[in-house]
Amino acid sequence: MKSIKVFDKPMCCSTGVCGPQVDPLLPRFAADLDWLRSQGVSVERFNLAQQPEAFIQNAEVQKLLSSAGTDCLPLVFMDETLMSQADYPSRTMLSKWTGLASVMTVLPMLSGDGCCGTTGCC
Repeated sequence: MKSIKVFDKPMCCSTGVCGPQVDPLLPRFAADLDWLRSQGVSVERFNLAQQPEAFIQNAEVQKLLSSAGTDCLPLVFMDETLMSQADYPSRTMLSKWTGLASVMTVLPMLSGDGCCGTTGCC
């Protein structure tokens, strides 16, 4: 089984999807991680503000933080190999790394000239 570990910047909660100004990438990334879990991938996510011991226990994370500071975060590892730093990867990238086919939800398109078809809106 593949495993993904994410080492996030310090955030107020485990996903960063809280507070007055949410980075729009965070809800997407959280959904992508949930999708990976649903596909059987082991996913662990560590927040520097809430789980500093995880950052201390990983030698590679410690080394990157020592040289680049928190600007290197987030760090994304797959099976202990660093795959991404300073950016949240897309579902497409996560899919490639894990060998999964990415499933994107396609919304139906309206046919005709307007919201009510060729007759226009009521």
